[in-house]
Amino acid sequence: MGIMEIATMLGQEIKKDPRIDKMNKAQEVFEKDDHLQGLMLEYNTQQAALAEEYKKSPVDKDLVSAIEKRLDEIVAEVTSNPVFIEVNKAQEEVNALMHEVNAEIEFQITGKRPCTHDCSSCGSDCEHHHH
Repeated sequence: MGIMEIATMLGQEIKKDPRIDKMNKAQEVFEKDDHLQGLMLEYNTQQAALAEEYKKSPVDKDLVSAIEKRLDEIVAEVTSNPVFIEVNKAQEEVNALMHEVNAEIEFQITGKRPCTHDCSSCGSDCEHHHH
């Protein structure tokens, strides 16, 4: 069996993990939330307007300030929304799963565990300078 066949099997197994299903469901709720999607559309529109304004000479500082203020408001509203928070949490769980998988693959290749900054996962054998 070749590497790509094993990668396919690994991907199929990872897809069965409940964290993947949780992330997909949270993403679906996020995508169906009209208010959040409207904010995301406005954010992209405001970003495009800001980019266009920065191309001008001279730049309208008041307009730039107003756009940046609105972008900050949108970010604050989106990131405090429970639907967004759930998507973000679910994505972090999937990222942690993928990190674990990649760390195991790296260990199988190199014989060394990747360091997690505090070196608790590597038994201090990560060539990280310990004090």
